[in-house]
Order: sequence, then C-alpha cells, then structure tokens
Amino acid sequence: MKSYFLRRFLLIPPTLLGITFLVFAITRFVPGGPMDRMLQQAAGNAEGGGGKKASNEASGGLSEEQMEELEEQFGLDKSMPVAYLQWLGLAPREILISKGEFGKRGDAGIGGGEEDPDNVSTLVLRGDGRLVEVRKKGGKILSAIYRQGGATILDGGWKLRYEDEKARQERFRRRSVEGAEVPSYPSRVVAFKTRFSGLLQGDLGRSTVYNDKVVSMIMSRVPIAMYFGLLTAIITYAISLPLGVLKALRHRTFIDSASSILIFIGYSIPGFALGAILLVHLGARMSLFPLFGFTSPDFPEMAAWDQVKDLAHHTALPLLCYLVGTFAMLTMLTKNNLMDQLAADYVRTAVSKGVSFRKAVFGHAFRNSMIPVATSAGSLVGIFIGGSMLIETVFDIQGFGLLQYQAVIARDVPVIMGTLTISAFLMLLGNIISDMVVAMVDPRIKFK
Repeated sequence: MKSYFLRRFLLIPPTLLGITFLVFAITRFVPGGPMDRMLQQAAGNAEGGGGKKASNEASGGLSEEQMEELEEQFGLDKSMPVAYLQWLGLAPREILISKGEFGKRGDAGIGGGEEDPDNVSTLVLRGDGRLVEVRKKGGKILSAIYRQGGATILDGGWKLRYEDEKARQERFRRRSVEGAEVPSYPSRVVAFKTRFSGLLQGDLGRSTVYNDKVVSMIMSRVPIAMYFGLLTAIITYAISLPLGVLKALRHRTFIDSASSILIFIGYSIPGFALGAILLVHLGARMSLFPLFGFTSPDFPEMAAWDQVKDLAHHTALPLLCYLVGTFAMLTMLTKNNLMDQLAADYVRTAVSKGVSFRKAVFGHAFRNSMIPVATSAGSLVGIFIGGSMLIETVFDIQGFGLLQYQAVIARDVPVIMGTLTISAFLMLLGNIISDMVVAMVDPRIKFK
C-alpha cells in the first residue's frame, strides 16, 4: 500500500505540469490579455487628452519603448515555452534592462554611438544608475565595460544581447496588426541581468491589474476560504450523516418524507440565487443582516465578544447558502447505502443468530455503508480553499473564489495561474486523501 500512495504522490508534479502548461498556453493566445488592456487604456487616455499622434495610432498611443517595456514585463517578448519555463522558475528572467542603438549619433552619456577608424562601434547605454559601454564589430560584441557610482565593473553578472534589424522587425510584426508597415531599425545592444524567479522559488509574479504580489493576494484570501470551508464541512457531516441514518431506519414514515421534501427543495435552489433573495428580504427590507462584507468596518475596535457576534452576524447568510446544496447529496447517499446494507444477507443472519438490531446496524451495516461516503471526503480539501465564487460575489466576501472570478474577468494572467496551481494541487491531493480514508474505513481494500 505504501508503494501505491508513493506512486500517487509522484504523479502530482507531472499532472500539475500538464494542467498549468495547457492553461498557460491558452492565456497566451486568447484575446483580451494584459497588452490589449494596456493599449485600450492608453488609447482612452490619449483620446481624453485631445487626440493622439498618427505615429502611435496602431499602438493605442504608446511609444515604441513603452510597448517593449510592457512585453518584457509580461514575458510576451519570449516564446511560449520559454515564458512558461520562466513562470516555473526553470529559466532565468531578464531584469534591469537597458538598450542602445548603434549608428545613432547623440550624447554619449545618454545613448549615442560613434565609429572608430578600425570600424569598431562604441555604444553607451544608461539605465538603473549604471553606464554600459559596448564595443562591437559587425555582429560580434568585442567588449563591455560597466560603470556604476563612479566605479568601473568589468563584468558584475551583466549579459548582452545583440539585435540586428531583422530581429527587431520580427518583434514588431508579433505585436502589430497584420498588414502594418514594418519600419527599418538600426542594430542595437540590450544589457541585462538574469534571475531565477518563478513557482519553484515561491514567486508567482505580480498582478497585472493591481500590481500586487500574487502570493500576498492569495494568502490574504485563504483564511476566509478556510473559515467557510471548515464550517461547511463540519456542519454538513454533523447533520447529514445522522439524518441519513434516521431516514434509513424510518423509511417511508413522516420523518423520511418531510425531510426529503425539505432537502430537495434546498438542493433545487442555487446558492447564489438564495443569497440574492435573502439579501433583498432579510438584509435590505428587514435590516436583520448586513448586506455585504465579512466583518463591519469598525471590527478591529470592537471588544472580543462583540467581534464574535459581528462575525457570526456576517457569516449567517453566506453559510446558509453554502450549506443548502450540500445536504441532499450526502444525506441521500448515506440513507441509500445504509438501506442496501440492511437488506444484505449478513445483517439478517446476524439478527437471526441473536445479535441485537442496534448492534447489527451500527456495528456492521453502518461501517460498510460509509465506504462510498468516504470516497467524497477528499473533496473537502478543495472546499476548504476554493469556496464558491458566486456566493462570495453576491455577498462581496473577499475570498479565494471571488479572487479567481475577478482574475478571469480581468484577464489577470499571473493571478489566474497562481489560483489555478493551488486549486489543481488541492484537487489531486484530495483524490489521494479519499483513497486513504477508504482504506481506513474498509480494511479489506488493499492497494497493490
């Protein structure tokens, strides 16, 4: 059995790689990404300011340098496989980027270049408090000298990349509309440092909408998601299991029929729809419950007991919406499985041999009926974190589900990838936990 679970755990990394690579590839090709949003904002700002220059019409009012900075920020200047490896942290990212064009006359301290008698070009790049003097002949870099703070640094970990006119034109074609006139470019040198920063280093990047670290955004939402997830799991199992046993033992009685009507009515109402109804009647019209939020604005200034009451006051309606759809499945699953076991030959044989009906039910039938129920136990791991994006949207609760929803709507690719990775990992982990619980409930099951 140990080898079975070890293989299951070893399958988690390649499965995660497949899931994240597929979604990452989709986000690269689906329209409406961060570049499109930035261009739309820039175009709107330009129109609001009285128009835009004709040379910038194709780029939404952004200059060539700004377009390249956006591409580099979001990793769009790299091919999809390279960008994915950078997100994983297996390929280095380029940081502290400075650029300069050969053959462009001007102030040498700003970015000009000059030709010497030996046909060797000298270029000075400025950026991030440093000067980079680059000398090249043809397409070959001869030397580079780095000066920062008055000191000369011969290497310092800097790297160089030479881009000729063809490479720059190809980069222009990737970001421009089809049929656009491709301008001519002089060759240039790009100076940069590299750093490994990705999933393996615990860095999921920054949100393209809020510019906050994705890890910080997720960690701020996890406690709320776990709070509702734990309450939902505890209350659901505490009520559904005893109710399912009672319905099996009182089959076709008033208790069984009445409880079935109630739980199926609850199951037929979507949680978010019930939340909207409760907000209108109990919140807006009757003012019995707050309309939104997880706590009141003055929650930090309250006394401890007042904080408990305020939290319970804000929790009541969302928690009811979380619970209403979960009772039916677990209750009926418990009832039907227990009835099947009670009709089995071994229960009738045990009763005929003098075993009390109570002991036959709870000593034999109940444990066997829990095997199918145990298979769903692993899904609780996802509930602890995932929550419900629709319910959180209705009640404006800043949980993990709402974060996922907002990221998809805003095409916030780093947040989408971060939340997806956590959700996928919990799903895979939950499946393994389900197998473990089944093995503990039924000792006859052997994983080989």
